Amino acid sequence: MAIFTNQATLTYQNTTTSSNIATGELLEVLSATKTAVTETYTTGSDVTYVISILNSGTSPIGGITVTDDLGAYPFGSSTLVPLDYKEGSIRLFVNGVLQTPPAVTQGMGVTFSGITIPAGGNAILLYEAVANNLAPLGAGASVTNTATVTAGTLTTVATATETVTPQAGASLTITKAITPRVVTEGSRVTYTFVIQNSGNTEAVAADNVSVSDLFDPILTDLTVTLNGTPLAIGTGYTYDQTSGRFSTVPGVITVPAATFYQSPENGTWITDPGTATLTVEGTI
Repeated sequence: MAIFTNQATLTYQNTTTSSNIATGELLEVLSATKTAVTETYTTGSDVTYVISILNSGTSPIGGITVTDDLGAYPFGSSTLVPLDYKEGSIRLFVNGVLQTPPAVTQGMGVTFSGITIPAGGNAILLYEAVANNLAPLGAGASVTNTATVTAGTLTTVATATETVTPQAGASLTITKAITPRVVTEGSRVTYTFVIQNSGNTEAVAADNVSVSDLFDPILTDLTVTLNGTPLAIGTGYTYDQTSGRFSTVPGVITVPAATFYQSPENGTWITDPGTATLTVEGTI
């Protein structure tokens, strides 16, 4: 519903006077809502959107166009679009019945056109977008996109917005290296484990991160450090010298969250993983 006002002017005998201000209410015939089926994303993941449009009027409305800006946001003197429309994903239902897909035009966003809704009816558009490397990933970030609904016969515009956020959590990987590569029996060797966290949340003690290995050949006289700090057997790690089975105590290892920064050249988001380094030195 929109409020509108109007005032008349009366002119006579070189005199001008104004009427009272008349106020009216304009009932909007089209209304729209927008929902994301999945409210979180990662780079490369699909986000499914549902736009519901209601025609509350007594006549059918044709020539309806729906434009989604796909989360476009300003970046310097340019505009970045963090979502890509997934080609061929559009589905149109009118009063619950699947229809021929509307025409699709892609540009800065995506536009669906040629939609008709009967009097008192509704249309549902269901489609997918893919989060690209312009979508922010840090904690507290989000992508908000707006759908605009217009029809050639109507002056009012219906809009609907939806916000999705990056998936929260740690994302860990591990690499292992041996130094020196060539060793003689009875010499010392060092295994280095680098744990990286590409997620936006720290891996904390409650996550029970643990590194296990079966050293073959078996090591003796172990020296174990985590980020340069010595770990003690029993409280920091366990080791079976008979089998060579090694394991850190769950929760001893924590890994900071990644940091994210945006390239000043093209606006892409770059991930700088958080790291933890575990070293195990022993005699082979």
